Amino acid sequence: MLSFEQALEKLLSAAQAVEEVRSLPLTAAAGRVLAAPQQSTVAVPPLDNSAMDGYAVRLADISALGVCLPVSQRIPAGTVGTTLQAGTAARIFTGAPIPAGADAVVMQELCEHGENGVVINHLPRANENIRRAGEDIAVGDQILKPGIKLRPQDIALAASAGLPELPVYRRLRVGVFFTGDELVQPGEPLPPGAIYNSNRYALRALLEGLGCEVRDLGTVPDNLEATRDALRRAAADNDLIVTSGGVSVGEEDHVKPAVEAEGQLDMWKIAIKPGKPLAFGEVRREGGKAWFIGLPGNPVSAIVTFMIMVRPFILRLQGVADVTPRAFNLRADFDWLRPDVRAEFLRARMNENGGVELHPNQGAGVVTSLCWGDGLVLNKPGLAINKGDSVRFVPFSELLS
Repeated sequence: MLSFEQALEKLLSAAQAVEEVRSLPLTAAAGRVLAAPQQSTVAVPPLDNSAMDGYAVRLADISALGVCLPVSQRIPAGTVGTTLQAGTAARIFTGAPIPAGADAVVMQELCEHGENGVVINHLPRANENIRRAGEDIAVGDQILKPGIKLRPQDIALAASAGLPELPVYRRLRVGVFFTGDELVQPGEPLPPGAIYNSNRYALRALLEGLGCEVRDLGTVPDNLEATRDALRRAAADNDLIVTSGGVSVGEEDHVKPAVEAEGQLDMWKIAIKPGKPLAFGEVRREGGKAWFIGLPGNPVSAIVTFMIMVRPFILRLQGVADVTPRAFNLRADFDWLRPDVRAEFLRARMNENGGVELHPNQGAGVVTSLCWGDGLVLNKPGLAINKGDSVRFVPFSELLS
């Protein structure tokens, strides 16, 4: 049986980013994975500018509080003033270029109007309220590293550096299908012995949340030839195929022999709970292959296994450099005195007191526990937890994007 770390390493070592790169305008690049480092074409800010609405002054003219200076010019943002004459002040606004000769800006709240100009009620320091050219970014600075998922703040940074578009990896194409004559779609009558196909909708949502282009082949009849045909169709134009259930050795489970006939398959038993079985392999196609992952059929096991195993594999295929979710050390507000010999991923949530509490039912069929919780406690094999111990907690927000 593989440990969680061993299985994850095997998955990640097999994954290589898609090769196709596209340049997208900034308006379409958010959420995509950057394919190459980016350098700034300009200094940010491009000129010395004012950090406040106020008055640009020369320190030599402010010998004492209450000095009154005539206002020689007005400089709104987007305009360039003239050289500041000795013994005068310039009315200036946030973001406007500092006029030559000025070496401080006094915020307007520290000034008042006088009969012959503006009264300065503050003794400024050199460079006070002045943002110097290039203090944020210098020309040629690397501003974005490859392998990041572009966030709104990254898009803003690229725009401020004068970049109109960014090179990104194309979206990962993922085909999904589901086997089982017992599966019924939500909204349809539920006959005896049937179940609603929740995994179809969970996996689609998980994949779309990671930015994948999902091709849904629907439910496939429970026979070998239909399953092989679905694999061939899914492999034709997808990078990855994901299914759930149907990979055991039962007479009615046809996914395993179908994948073996169309490619190759490894059946892994992983020391994790919930989870344990995971099928990993590939399906041949003309000129290449599509990766194949078969998840457990139990909904909780399928979702948790996707979060901790499939998500990092997909991110690596997308070109993401750092695929490890952030975990936080928090206080356990529970006892877990009968641990499993496998690594456990316990459904939990943070409370208002800064601790973590567990859902009372950690059963593999309790989907409501995932909705109740906001993350997972990662527990090492055989480790008992006592109330007050420090535990590793991974929020769902780290596992769903």
